Amino acid sequence: MTETAASSSKGHPSPKKRGFFGGIALFLRQVIAELKKVVTPTRKELLRYTIVVMAFVVIMMIIVSVLDFVFGAGALYIFGSGRGES
Repeated sequence: MTETAASSSKGHPSPKKRGFFGGIALFLRQVIAELKKVVTPTRKELLRYTIVVMAFVVIMMIIVSVLDFVFGAGALYIFGSGRGES
């Protein structure tokens, strides 16, 4: 083994082999540690986020409605109204 390879692995011990339940316990500890980092938004922030989401939903509804109308009108123009022309 070269000197650089040996020195680079000195500070990092190899991971231990864990069993099935050891892996589950590690996972649960990591989940709990991540949940402790979660910050609950204030009432003002929550209201602001809700307004932003609602505005985005309304804008997307308008875009989808306009596209639906345009494609529907285009389909009627191309294929006719289906009444049959005689």
